[in-house]
Amino acid sequence: MRIVRGTILVLIVANFVALAGRAQLPPETAAKIDAIVTKAVADSGTPSASISVVAEGKLAYARAYGNARLEPLTPAQPEMRYSIGSVSKQFLAAAILMLTQDGKLSLDDRVERYLPDLTRANDITIRELLSHTSGYQDYYPLDYVAPFMLQPVTPDGILDRWAKKRLDFEPGTEWQYSNTNFVVAGRIVEKVTGMPVFEFLQSRIFTPLGMKTVVDLDTQSLTDLDAAGYTRFGLGPPRPAPPEARGWLYAAGELAMTASDLARWDEALLHGALLKPSSMDQFIKPTTLKNGAPVNYGLGIGINNASGHPRLQHGGAVSGFASSNAVWLDEGTALVVFANMDGTDVPSSVISQVGPLLLAEKEDPTAAQQLEQAKAVFSELQQGQIDRGVLTSDAISYFTPQVLADAATSLKPLGAPQSFEQSATGLRGGMRYRIFQIKFASGKSLRLTTFSESDGKFAQYLIQ
Repeated sequence: MRIVRGTILVLIVANFVALAGRAQLPPETAAKIDAIVTKAVADSGTPSASISVVAEGKLAYARAYGNARLEPLTPAQPEMRYSIGSVSKQFLAAAILMLTQDGKLSLDDRVERYLPDLTRANDITIRELLSHTSGYQDYYPLDYVAPFMLQPVTPDGILDRWAKKRLDFEPGTEWQYSNTNFVVAGRIVEKVTGMPVFEFLQSRIFTPLGMKTVVDLDTQSLTDLDAAGYTRFGLGPPRPAPPEARGWLYAAGELAMTASDLARWDEALLHGALLKPSSMDQFIKPTTLKNGAPVNYGLGIGINNASGHPRLQHGGAVSGFASSNAVWLDEGTALVVFANMDGTDVPSSVISQVGPLLLAEKEDPTAAQQLEQAKAVFSELQQGQIDRGVLTSDAISYFTPQVLADAATSLKPLGAPQSFEQSATGLRGGMRYRIFQIKFASGKSLRLTTFSESDGKFAQYLIQ
């Protein structure tokens, strides 16, 4: 039987969806995540947040916090959809890459081939559109809905006004975020495929991956069963946010879905379910300007290597909503955070706090056990004692009667720790080292450094 290449891809994706089971976070990790998100929502005044966690390449956690709607008061649920704003851009970039796989276009095609009437169309490539290096001016740079955006518009109407004026810079010489680039790219997808952008995304990405909750906000509004969007001025109360009129989010920020459905997309990236390795390389390759300067942005996705763990990340912000999606490809980990208030820092704050927690869990699976053991040893030392059964022979030699006496004299008056947390970990000398911060109600803070063997015994337990 003859099976065409496209059919093979569908079979691969279908098999991926069928096999993608559910992982599970350790209860202590889930509790820490809940505490972080709950605090972020409360501190910021954001009505609600919805998150999903992918661990070991599988959905491991999904939960919502706060109230999705304030009138009537409606608790947020994981099954509710939120607008994801510019996180949508990675889907359009993937669509372009899939069309390159199909031989329908090239990243180095000039815009002129598809939309010859646009400014400098013969000098700008599709790659420059997706990497924000084209020079086309952004039509939506403001963080609120300007009056003109309350009136419907067509994609060509946006291009007539913003993509036919003089470029902001020479193509390829600067990086400047511009939603206009993705309106151009969206129209190119429609020219090549003969179907609306959302219809193409639905057929090639959302349906194969089982992403059943996705809607196009340019043609369909969120319902009473979804989160409502809010805004506020200064420290005032949340107010209903006026949505952009039809057409303004086209191809640049038009999607809404549940956090779990976005996590399905992250799983597909981690498993290589849709993009060929060569396409994935193009997707996540940092852009280089014509002068050789690197940019931390690929095609519709940000690239960050600062933590030592390469991370794909993109945020989204539209009227009433904020979002962020982070994927650590080498760790099989991803984190999705949605919030239903524009201007809030909840998505970025949660990513920055929960990301390291998930990576630590991945790197150091015995962290929770070692933390409890470290706490127990500290409590013993406050009494001038120690269980030598948890020490290596070297550590037993270190804890002389004088050391134990000094420990009791100096540590007992501090009382029980107010907090005892691991702040860093790594490998050295064939052992796992961990650094703990111990804080007390008096304001006193201690630093504990431990080295443990593979059997969990401490080779070092040093308080400074």
